[in-house]
Amino acid sequence: MQFSENWLRTFVNPPLGAEALGHLMTMAGLEVEEAHPVAPPFSGVVVARIIEAEKHPNADKLKLCKVDVGEAEPLQIVCGAPNAAAGMKVPCAKVGAVLPGNFAIKAAKLRGVESFGMLCSGRELGLSEDHGGLFGLQEDAPVGMDIREWLALDDTCFVIKLTPNRADCLSLTGVAREVSALTGERLVPAPLSLVPPASDACRAVVLDAPEKCPRYCGRVISGVDAKAQTPDWMKDRLKRSGLRPISALVDITNYAMLELGQPLHVFDNARLSGAIHVRLPRPGEELRLLNEQQVKPSPDTLLIADETRALALAGIMGGEESGVTLETTEVFLESAFFAPDAIAGRARAYGFSSDASHRYERGVDFQLQRPAIERATQLILDICGGAAGAVEEARSDEHLPLREEVILRPARARQVLGIELDTETIRSLLERAHLAVRDLAVELRVTPPAFRFDIETEEDLIEEIARLHGYDNIPALVPQGSLGMLASTESSRTDWDVRRCLAGRGFQEVVNYAFVDSAWERDFCGNNTPIRLANPIASQMDVMRSSLIPGLVANLVTNRKRQQSRVRVFELGRCFAHREQGQGGAGEEVSGFYQPRRLAALAAGAAFPEQWAEPARAVDFFDLKGDIEALFAPHPLTFAPVSFPALHPGRAASVFLEGRNIGMIGELHPVLVQRLELGMAPIVFEIELDAALFAKCPASGEISRMPAVLRDLALVVSTDVSAERVLNALHEAAPACVREIVLFDIYQGKGIESGCKSLAFRISMQDTHRTLEDAEVDEAISGLLRHVERTVGGRLRV
Repeated sequence: MQFSENWLRTFVNPPLGAEALGHLMTMAGLEVEEAHPVAPPFSGVVVARIIEAEKHPNADKLKLCKVDVGEAEPLQIVCGAPNAAAGMKVPCAKVGAVLPGNFAIKAAKLRGVESFGMLCSGRELGLSEDHGGLFGLQEDAPVGMDIREWLALDDTCFVIKLTPNRADCLSLTGVAREVSALTGERLVPAPLSLVPPASDACRAVVLDAPEKCPRYCGRVISGVDAKAQTPDWMKDRLKRSGLRPISALVDITNYAMLELGQPLHVFDNARLSGAIHVRLPRPGEELRLLNEQQVKPSPDTLLIADETRALALAGIMGGEESGVTLETTEVFLESAFFAPDAIAGRARAYGFSSDASHRYERGVDFQLQRPAIERATQLILDICGGAAGAVEEARSDEHLPLREEVILRPARARQVLGIELDTETIRSLLERAHLAVRDLAVELRVTPPAFRFDIETEEDLIEEIARLHGYDNIPALVPQGSLGMLASTESSRTDWDVRRCLAGRGFQEVVNYAFVDSAWERDFCGNNTPIRLANPIASQMDVMRSSLIPGLVANLVTNRKRQQSRVRVFELGRCFAHREQGQGGAGEEVSGFYQPRRLAALAAGAAFPEQWAEPARAVDFFDLKGDIEALFAPHPLTFAPVSFPALHPGRAASVFLEGRNIGMIGELHPVLVQRLELGMAPIVFEIELDAALFAKCPASGEISRMPAVLRDLALVVSTDVSAERVLNALHEAAPACVREIVLFDIYQGKGIESGCKSLAFRISMQDTHRTLEDAEVDEAISGLLRHVERTVGGRLRV
C-alpha cells in the first residue's frame, strides 16, 4: 500500500521525522519497502503571475514576459514556452534559485535581452514528464508563496508491504490507528456524519446468497453533476497513493476506500432495472467488465445483478454496461461486506486483480459499510451536488463474523516474550490497539474489534504485546545451555558433502526455478503431460519441471550470451511428475505426485582452464564420467546405452549403482544444440540424489609387503562386446591373488580383423604373506583367458 506522509499526519501527527516514522512502522510489522520524496530538492521557486507576454524582438519562438513574483517591481523574463500568456500563474525560479540537478539560475542575456529568472515546466521541477509548456497553477495560488509550500511538496510517499493477516492497515485510518497505538498520540478519525435523506429515490436490495454477502448497503443519489472537477487536494492524495484520477464520482469512491478501507462502487442508476440482487451466476451468463474483459463467471463467483442481468463481479470489478459516465445524473452507491472466502482467488482466476478484491479477500471491517457510505455520500454532495435518498440495507446477522473473546494469561505472555511485564502494562498495550479487555485476576478476556480478523488465539495477543512494546525494547539474550554432540554415521553423506565434492572438481552450484516452459519440458524430457500450474507467475513458467537438465542448459545459454565459454554448473533440487512417471529412488508422494530429489551437472567448453601445462581440448563424455565416478568412489558404477529425448542417441548412457538404475549421462542432443545456438555440445548427467548420499563404511585390511606381479592381456573380441562385459568376465574368474584389473587401451585397425577390436587390460596380482611364483601367475592368467573365451568369445591377441 502506498500513501502520503502528509495525509497520514492529518489522522495522527507524532513528533517523528519521516525516517523515524518509517522505522517505527517497519518494526511494528508494517514493513516500509520504499520511502521517496514527492518532489526532488529545489529552492527559490515561487508562485508568479504573468502580467505581459510579448513577442521577443530578436527571436520568433521566444516571448518577453513581465512577471509578478510578489516583489515591489515585476521581473523581466525571457521564456520559450508556447503556452505562456498574460494572467497565467506559473512557477518562477528567481535569480539564485537552485533547480533539480543542482542547476543554478542566474541573470542572463538571451538574444540581446536581459532575463532575470526562469518560468518552469513540470519536468524542470521534477513534478512530471511534461515539458511542452509551463506548469499551470490554480487561480487562487498566492503570488510570491514558495511553490513547495503551496503544492505541499515537502512530503514523503511511503510504500508498505503488509502480510495477508493485516488487512486492517490497507487504509489511512488503519495505518493511523497503528501509529497512534505505537506512539500514544491522539487519533483524529475521518469526519463521519449521517446524511439525512433529501429524496424519495430508493432501490430495494435482496441477499440471495447471505452466507457470501451478509451485509449490503445501497443509496440512490439524484441530480449529481458527473462532469464536476475533482478537487486538487483529492487528486494529489490519490496520485501520491498510486491511483490515477479518472472522474469525480470514481475518484470519490477510491478516496473513501483509501481513507477508510471499505471498497465502494457507483452504478448509473438509470441503467438499473428493479431490485439489486446479490446472487450466484445463472447458466450461460456473461458479463463485460470495466476493463473491457468479457467473462463467463464460474458457478462459485458472486455477482451483483438487477432483475434482468448481471451488473458486476461482487467485490472484484463493476460491469461496463452499468458503469457511470460523464452523462450520469443519478447514481446507486454500493457499500457491502463480502465474506473473504467468497472473494479469495476469484480475481486471479480471471487473470487480473483489483484494489477491491485485494481488500475483500483479506477481510474488511464488517461494521464499516454504513459509515463508509455516509462518508462517500457527503463527498459526492460536496463535489457533485445532488440529493441523497435513504440508505437501503439488507443484512443477515447469523452470517456476519462473530467476535469471540480470547483468553490471555499474563504469565504465559511473560514466559513467551522473556521479559517482565505487569498485567496493567499488558492491558494498557492491548487497549491502545483498540482491543476490549476484561481483567479476571489470573487471566484477561480480550475481544478483538471488527476490523481485526487476525486475532483468534492467545499467541496472536502475545504477538500484539511484543509489537506494541517494541521489538527494539526486548533485550537480546545469548542462549545458555549444554549441547550434546549428535551422532553421525559413516554409511551416509549429507547434501553439503556432495556440494563440496563437486565444487572441488570445478563446478559451481546454481538454483533454478522449479517452474519451466512447457515447450522445454516437451523437447528435453518428452513429457507431454507435465504438472501444470493453475496460476503461473509468467507464461513461460507454466509447468513443474520433471528434470533439472533444462534449467542447467538455460544457465549455459545465459553464460554463452555473455561470452563465458567454459561453464561447469550443478544443481540439487526436486523434480515433479505424475506418479506413473517416477523413475524410482527416494521421493515424496503428495496427492498423487512424485517429488524426487535429484542431482544434475553440466560441463561445456574447455576441459581445463587455459594454462601452459595442459593442451587445449573440449570437454567430452569421459571427463564428466570421471567426475561422477569420483563422486561415487569407492563404489563402482556401471553404464549401459540409453535413449532420452535431451541426449545424443549414440553418446548417452544409463548409470547403475549395484544393479540399480540411478540416472543418466550423455551429450546434449544435436537438434537442441543447434536450436539454442550453443556451438559445442555440453555434457550433462542427472542422478537420484539419495544414491549419491550412500556411503560405504571403510574396512581395514592388511597391507602386503610382498612384491606385486603385473601382467598385460590384449584380448580380441567382437565390436558388439562392450569393454565392461569383458571386465566383468575377468572379475568373475579372478582368483584371490588378483588385486586389480584395469583397461588401459582399445585398438581397432591394422592387424585386427574387421568386426573386432583389441582390449588391453593390466592385471595386478599380490599375496599378503609370500611372493607369488611364476607357475601360480601363469595359471591365473590361463584361467582368465579360458573364462573370457567361454563367456564372451574373446581370444589372446598375438
